[in-house]
Amino acid sequence: MSALRRVRKYFISSQVYEALRPLFFLTFLYGLTPFHVVRRKMGESYLKMSCFGVFNIFIYICLCGFCYISSLRQGESIVGYFFRTEISTIGDRLQIFNGLIAGAVIYTSAILKRCKLLGTLTILHSLDTNFSNIGIRVKYSRIFRYSLLVLIFKLLILGVYFVGVFRLLVSLDVTPSFCVCMTFFLQHSVVSIAICLFCVIAFSFERRLSIINQVLKNLAHQWDTRTLKAVTQKQRSLQCLDSFSMYTIVTKDPAEIIQESMEIHHLICEAAATANKYFTYQLLTIISIAFLIIVFDAYYVLETLLGKSKRESKFKTVEFVTFFSCQMILYLIAIISIVEGSNRAIKKSEKTGGIVHSLLNKTKSAEVKEKLQQFSMQLMHLKINFTAAGLFNIDRTLYFTISGALTTYLIILLQFTSNSPNNGYGNGSSCCETFNNMTNHTL
Repeated sequence: MSALRRVRKYFISSQVYEALRPLFFLTFLYGLTPFHVVRRKMGESYLKMSCFGVFNIFIYICLCGFCYISSLRQGESIVGYFFRTEISTIGDRLQIFNGLIAGAVIYTSAILKRCKLLGTLTILHSLDTNFSNIGIRVKYSRIFRYSLLVLIFKLLILGVYFVGVFRLLVSLDVTPSFCVCMTFFLQHSVVSIAICLFCVIAFSFERRLSIINQVLKNLAHQWDTRTLKAVTQKQRSLQCLDSFSMYTIVTKDPAEIIQESMEIHHLICEAAATANKYFTYQLLTIISIAFLIIVFDAYYVLETLLGKSKRESKFKTVEFVTFFSCQMILYLIAIISIVEGSNRAIKKSEKTGGIVHSLLNKTKSAEVKEKLQQFSMQLMHLKINFTAAGLFNIDRTLYFTISGALTTYLIILLQFTSNSPNNGYGNGSSCCETFNNMTNHTL
């Protein structure tokens, strides 16, 4: 029993920074944040910025820049080891260039926008005081377990993928250069860990919004069962049944509960807006590189399966299709993780409006009705929204946008291959020569 309690202790957290300790350890190690979680003598945890963290970020910037530029100059890539065509060369260069930009944006944001991330976590930490005012003592065990689950899932997928790819290359006596290995490893791992950071922060917003929604639902339930007899009479606070929170009993007036809920909702929206400023350019570059990789990988796979490929490669068709399919699935998971993490928080915030208007229809008190009307106005002006540099919203509508664009580009690439006399491969005519041949034939 003592051993079981000791194990359970590692999965229980009572502070926001303690719940994020494994995540920030990994982001600190990869140079994605200059912070790490430390504990004071009194047992309270906080984020501390260190000189090593800043130095580590600059080391990663230099390493990424050197490896990506070297790969571009040498024209080497993991895809190039599988086959080399004019289209694959263009795709490789675009992916390397986009990966270089993505690395620069992610690591630059870690330095220049570190205050935004720190401000977001500071607001989340201060919400504990507001929750305690309505009888809620938040426990962060669920957030802690969620962060562990996301990290283990991402690292497990990456580990299996990396081992599979390098064993495949070694089996055919292909030895990738140091720069190619580093660009391949850093691109996938850094993007995955940056996505984990975004998902855990978005999940933190979702859980706090769930508490607010449950508090308001319980208030409506009490009114429905006529347990609140008079608005001016002090009542027992709400008993919110949440899986990661513990609640105490205090005396509260419904108007005070609604006022505290308004303040909590305002702080959550403020924290979400601050987090969006930190992640906005990172999400744009990650989604861009994911879309680019999915387009070219889908093209390579379809071209091979449709029998239009005349590639010269050491690899069998099964190995070829498996590699590009796995890489495509890896980035599909990346896009789904970002969209679903954002969408869940947005949907939770949208539910609050319906609950407030339900309360507004049930209340008989002028004071409570006025508070609910103020809350309704606040919900109209303060909304949780995540965007990619303001160019598009990150919600489920992005699936339709990406699907349409993916279909369009695949049709263009497949038509180009079909119209090319030599299918665009080998030492045949180049893109310009193909275009001139098609033009002369038309004339």
